[in-house]
Amino acid sequence: MEDKRFPATVMPDKDWWQALWPEPEVSLRALGIGAGATVVDLCCGDGYFTAPLARIVRSGRVIVVDLDPAMLEQAKIACQEETNCTWIECDARDLAKLVKTSADVVLIANTFHGVPDKTGLAHAVYSVLKPGGEFIVVNWYPRPREETVVLAQPRGPRTEMRMSPAAVQVAGEPAGLKLKRVVEMPPYHYAAIFGKVPNP
Repeated sequence: MEDKRFPATVMPDKDWWQALWPEPEVSLRALGIGAGATVVDLCCGDGYFTAPLARIVRSGRVIVVDLDPAMLEQAKIACQEETNCTWIECDARDLAKLVKTSADVVLIANTFHGVPDKTGLAHAVYSVLKPGGEFIVVNWYPRPREETVVLAQPRGPRTEMRMSPAAVQVAGEPAGLKLKRVVEMPPYHYAAIFGKVPNP
């Protein structure tokens, strides 16, 4: 069977996620996600951000998407106390076919650098966002991999795969997504936050 996973997006050990973001809920709130929102957690992995998202949106909804059924199962375990999650096993590029509810936010963390057709994925995201909705891309800064050390080892994607905020902007804006702001996520990440522009 063909492996459709994006290159260099293997899920890391949870211990170094925790070393990078010991308070994921605080990190997500800093991105402007709030109560009542409908959020798509795109390429959710093991659910490290999914459970905090569910707690933040409370009366809202988290639509959790991943291609890998094993990752979805791990995310479900992480969210076993949450009741506002919907689970979809699919390729991120098929988002528009399977997500029928318009979203306030689509979040993709630590995966966009490995997407072969980044603008194509941005088009799919555009199609499921509400007017004024936001696409949030959490990425590693384009620093040499040997400089991004977590728990005494170099971590993250290969140096040549890393993207600057400007490179993410170039990929996202042709899809009708306007870069609004860049939020620092120390020590090695940033979040590029795009708004949906009517009629791209």
